[in-house]
Amino acid sequence: MKARSAVRSAKLAGSQIEEAAAHRAVDVIKRELGERGPVWWTDGTPDLNRHAVKDTPYAEWYSGFSANGRRGECS
Repeated sequence: MKARSAVRSAKLAGSQIEEAAAHRAVDVIKRELGERGPVWWTDGTPDLNRHAVKDTPYAEWYSGFSANGRRGECS
């Protein structure tokens, strides 16, 4: 969270150099946490991250939700 806070502070200060450094710090931390970079698990399921739900096996299930987020209700 310190790195994310540093991004905000740099933006508010208008410092592009500090903002870029803070973004790099966030990227390093996210990679260490496994949130970015190559898939590290091997459970055999496809990696559906960054796919539109309509292009996944969950498309039919998701289509049952309305704009208000409740299943089966019309908005």
